[in-house]
Amino acid sequence: MTKNWIESLLIIFTLTLISCKNDMTEIEQPIRLTLQEANRLAKLPLHCMQVEYPNKLNQTLENETYLKGPKALHTAFYGCFDWHSSVHGHWMLVSLLRQFPELENAAEIRQKLSENLSLSNIQTEVDYFSMPQNSSFERTYGWAWVLKLAEEIHLWDDPLARELENNLQPLTDLMVEKYLEFLPKLIYPIRVGEHSNIAFGLSLAYDYALTLENSALKNLIKSRAMDWFEKDANCPLEWEPSGFDFLSPCFQELDIMRKVLDKDAFKIWLGAFMPELSTNDFSLEPGKVSDRTDGKLVHLDGLNFSRAWVLYGLIKDFPEEYGHLMKIANEHIDYSLPSIVDDNYEGTHWLGSFAIYALQQAP
Repeated sequence: MTKNWIESLLIIFTLTLISCKNDMTEIEQPIRLTLQEANRLAKLPLHCMQVEYPNKLNQTLENETYLKGPKALHTAFYGCFDWHSSVHGHWMLVSLLRQFPELENAAEIRQKLSENLSLSNIQTEVDYFSMPQNSSFERTYGWAWVLKLAEEIHLWDDPLARELENNLQPLTDLMVEKYLEFLPKLIYPIRVGEHSNIAFGLSLAYDYALTLENSALKNLIKSRAMDWFEKDANCPLEWEPSGFDFLSPCFQELDIMRKVLDKDAFKIWLGAFMPELSTNDFSLEPGKVSDRTDGKLVHLDGLNFSRAWVLYGLIKDFPEEYGHLMKIANEHIDYSLPSIVDDNYEGTHWLGSFAIYALQQAP
């Protein structure tokens, strides 16, 4: 009787340990980017980077002489429906080649990158910003992705990368100049869930400034982030998401402040800004997409990826304090990742980049 009772107790104890181990594995392990997933997602920008139509130009016309087709106006970034999606589609392919040289379509990707990012094509892109009414084109979302592309090419150890970096340099320099000119003029921060969110633009540009050691840009971004966000407290996360968000105003602000503050200062700041994140019972549902054929409603898939990359970055820097948020980050990716490779161009022309960026931020 006693022996059987002890054996039963040992079995229960063993099963409990296994269950706890499985639960911890589920909670603590980030979703990893595999070669198989990279091959699946790479097809999205590869399919559209040289597809001119449909296209959303978002152009301000001075007069009828400026009416031209997408490829004539944007000889490098005319595909993937709009200019910024084309830019971050190029970033995504460079990033995947850098991480997975054995990518299935590597030769085709390299060829198309070389064709699109030629010196003459990039000069046409630079000239576009000099047209009347176009100086603020893609401010600051597209600017930020150009700098992210430039950073990725700079980090890629490949002969093609040196050619592409040289070709892209005039546009890269122009984007840096535009940031240096614009940020001092912006009195109030832009706290929205779409393209003009200023914290997002600062975050990618800050990464570039750190990697390329551009102290002028780095210091200006830090200064402006402190001006706008240092005294913020109790960000109303319960107000999010709005119906068309692909960025979280609260999380994007968190992301840039994590980058510009030292760790001790950031922990104090975050304790006031989003104190609920530190509690083990914090919960946050992924954004729900009701119709992936709707170009605006499908933004919520992007929100899930951008929330995940912010959480992964936070966990990477502060695993003890915020490791419990891993499950939430994974749930956001799990909700959207299986669905973005479909026949709906409204999402496929851009969501792959957001998915890859999220997966690459995993601790």
